[in-house]
Amino acid sequence: MTKNLLVELLVEELPPKSLKQLGNSFAELLVAGLKAQDLLAAGAQVTAYASPRRLAVHITGVSAQAADKAVTQKLMPVAVGLDAQGQATPPLLKKLASLGADASVVPHLKRVMDGKTETLFLDVVAKGMLLTDGLQKALQEAIGQLPIPKVMTYQLADGWSSVNFVRPVHALIALHGAEIVPVNILGLQAGRETQGHRFEAKVNPIVLHNADSYAQQLLTEGAVIASFAERRVEIERQLAVAAVKENLTPVDDDALLDEVTALVEHPNVLAGKFAEEFLQVPQECLILTMKANQKYLPLLDAQGKLANKFLLVSNIRPTDPGLVIAGNERVVRSRLADAKFFFDQDRKKTLASRLPALDKVVYHNKLGTQGLRMHYVRAIASMIGQQLDGDALAAQAYEAATLAKADLLTDMVGEFPELQGIMGRYYAQHEGLGDDIAFAIEDHYKPRFAGDELPRNLVGVCVALADKLETLVNMFGIGQIPTGDKDPFALRRHALGVIRILIEKSLPLELDKLIQQVIEIIEDKEIPKQWASLQLSSIVSKQWIVAKESGKQLLTFIHERLAGNLREQGYTAQEVDAVLSLNPQNLSDIPKRLAAVRAFAVLPEAVSLAVANKRVGNILKKTNGGINKEVDASLLQELAEQALHQALTSLSSKTKEAFDAGDYTTSLQILAALKAPVDTFFDHVMVNVDDEKLRNNRLVLLAQLHQIMNRIADLSKLAN
Repeated sequence: MTKNLLVELLVEELPPKSLKQLGNSFAELLVAGLKAQDLLAAGAQVTAYASPRRLAVHITGVSAQAADKAVTQKLMPVAVGLDAQGQATPPLLKKLASLGADASVVPHLKRVMDGKTETLFLDVVAKGMLLTDGLQKALQEAIGQLPIPKVMTYQLADGWSSVNFVRPVHALIALHGAEIVPVNILGLQAGRETQGHRFEAKVNPIVLHNADSYAQQLLTEGAVIASFAERRVEIERQLAVAAVKENLTPVDDDALLDEVTALVEHPNVLAGKFAEEFLQVPQECLILTMKANQKYLPLLDAQGKLANKFLLVSNIRPTDPGLVIAGNERVVRSRLADAKFFFDQDRKKTLASRLPALDKVVYHNKLGTQGLRMHYVRAIASMIGQQLDGDALAAQAYEAATLAKADLLTDMVGEFPELQGIMGRYYAQHEGLGDDIAFAIEDHYKPRFAGDELPRNLVGVCVALADKLETLVNMFGIGQIPTGDKDPFALRRHALGVIRILIEKSLPLELDKLIQQVIEIIEDKEIPKQWASLQLSSIVSKQWIVAKESGKQLLTFIHERLAGNLREQGYTAQEVDAVLSLNPQNLSDIPKRLAAVRAFAVLPEAVSLAVANKRVGNILKKTNGGINKEVDASLLQELAEQALHQALTSLSSKTKEAFDAGDYTTSLQILAALKAPVDTFFDHVMVNVDDEKLRNNRLVLLAQLHQIMNRIADLSKLAN
């Protein structure tokens, strides 16, 4: 017979940023442990609970004892277990006794070949695991496997023993229906008592009636919404109601909502406000300080502008919330005053005046300071700008790159590193540098994460590319290549940023050439005097001087990221392989090539042509070169080879014209007309004939076929 099971750990306040994961993991691990011991009924329902002071799980359909099951027990080799007369030897009798059997079962033992050895096996019925034992084992395993970021060691009540957990645990509940399951963990024996809200519980301790009354008793007696998900929904509901009253909208921030949900057990949303004078400070600063320091939700108007009001989620519900609101308003006033002070102080110095101090900010012990890095980045940005739009863009990119890291030395960014770039933009605008330069300073970090927007203008594109390429080339140059999950310098993100910018901005830049130009700038650019004396291995000894191997490794790395990114966008592995096999250097072409391949693949002729293309490639691989470049029409003896030559001659100009016009889809679809002459050629023409002239002429014909078919993608990949 099955009943429902409730397990709870009552703890001191858990880390809010980890609570959601801890709650889900505790439930998943406990369920997995019970399931492995056949203690769960089919279709058992699991409900995870997590609040600042508890981790709990409710599971339906849990058996008091698992069903017995037949087990085949391996004993020992026949030669060891039985003597010459087939009687049990002492070792066999001893083994049987340990399993609760005797000599009477010897005639019923199975003899089975185990590898090359004939072995004795015994069929037994294993008793099902008792819930007490199974839950004890599952609980210990779950506690040991929880994703705890940092373990705390604390003493137990006896004053001598100590245990390790994320926070001290004060009580353990284990109820199977209404019965206590006598398990223990972390020095605690299971019971049925828990604690409600620290200040608002009607009853403390709360004595649970049974496993199913847990959530309701905590709510009605303890003023606690035990479910993380339900508590979050309630907070969202209250936030929406409070925001509507103010005719404003709360800032959308899922991570902050999760954190606030993990801080309260009985949420109560209240509205506060601050002085309008603080709105003179950039709203990003105000929003960040309210979110990061106070866990408030700032309110925005219909235009997305910050209002001088905010919402806070309190853990208490006083009759008069005025004191709570006033206290929070005093705290936020101090925080915003600090932000305003930083902003006012920062604007007293220009970005350019801060540049010399970048020489004291170490970027990497093998690569020097941010000042030296800026020296390279601006040269790379200028080079990219020159290629994209000439001298004017090159000059703007140089200026923006020069100032891009200056805000690292401001008080505001020192307090809030997340604002780097953003504050640089505000300070640049304050100095009247113009939006092209200002936005480039902010945008050169973009894209910062998957799905992030790209730089808004070409100046920002140049600096963003330069910043990422300099990082990639230099890090690969000193051997800092990501391995496994380790990527301390976010090189995968930088590579994806380069890929997205080149493709989505349709930049006519060749990746191979671009990386080589960056390498040359870093190798050849003369180091100014202020950095020349630095004892930095990569600067003084130029450890990776030509960096040919580093360049190759980096290209491979970027192409791997590109292939993965394209597959994540929904392209098949075949489509991606077909396009990337040709190693296209202009990445902005890749989406059009993929679209063309996808359109070609659905044609009735596609599979046949792909197979033929693969066959042609294999034939050509076996040639030693030295064949003519042009087909000699006088040597075309067979009607089939004449027909193929005629088809190639007719279609070649059409496909090239479409290709040159960027119409890759049409260029590939024209190839459908080749199916019949190609099939006929392979049915009736022998390529590797003894006559050298005929053989070479047919190889030239196939080489032309191979070239025309693989201009956009390696179509043979579609045959795999």
